[in-house]
Amino acid sequence: MQTPVPHWIEAGAGPRAMVLLHGVSGGAPGFEALLPLLARPGWRALAWDMPGYGESPALARFDFDGLVDALERLLDAAGLARCVLVGHSLGGMIALQAASRIAHRLDGLVLACSTPAFGASSGAHQQAFLNQRLGALLQGASMADLAADVIPAMLGPGSDPAVEAAAVALMARIAPASYEAALRALVHFDQRSQLPHIRVPTLVLAGSHDKVSTPLVMRRMAERLPLARYEELDAGHMAPFEEPGDFALAVTQFCADLES
Repeated sequence: MQTPVPHWIEAGAGPRAMVLLHGVSGGAPGFEALLPLLARPGWRALAWDMPGYGESPALARFDFDGLVDALERLLDAAGLARCVLVGHSLGGMIALQAASRIAHRLDGLVLACSTPAFGASSGAHQQAFLNQRLGALLQGASMADLAADVIPAMLGPGSDPAVEAAAVALMARIAPASYEAALRALVHFDQRSQLPHIRVPTLVLAGSHDKVSTPLVMRRMAERLPLARYEELDAGHMAPFEEPGDFALAVTQFCADLES
């Protein structure tokens, strides 16, 4: 049986490419407005539906190595020998996993509102998080109900209500089983020990009002990455969507620097 390739959308044309990886509450459609801003001359900008999300088939076993394998299948299918990975939240974690496994295919990394590990390693924190996110679902709530509760807390002060509405609508379309699988993988993620060994040019991009992936944690991550620089946007955890113009400017400037 042929291994399925994840679905993606794209904009632009050229010999270089960036691939956008969404968070646990997102999907490729969330990047539709950003893709034209990122597809500068000579660049393709692609955004995937993570396996199990949107139009992408689910993995038999959802874990970070399986996600990197799926990402490689996408790169092959899209004809990309190398790319810049742009990961938001969980997508940034996938990008870090990729940097530790397939660095030879990466020109750069953008880690937006993401962290190198999920909280403490005790297990209690992870279980509390799962209970918070999955408890309502297991008791019969819908993904729309969960989205209406979760998304507002991720936004910075004064964010556009349209951004919240779009994020809630996108999260509401996620299959509950896929969301649960992603969360259960997320709580075991830990790439902290690998940070000093990742020698890929990296932009660490934080939201100054982010309470999920705080600027302090992201700055410390940047300090441990040998080829990283750190920047902040005036936004919350959904910074790429709250401030799309500033986000695109930061990413395209980073990509331009890679060419120089």
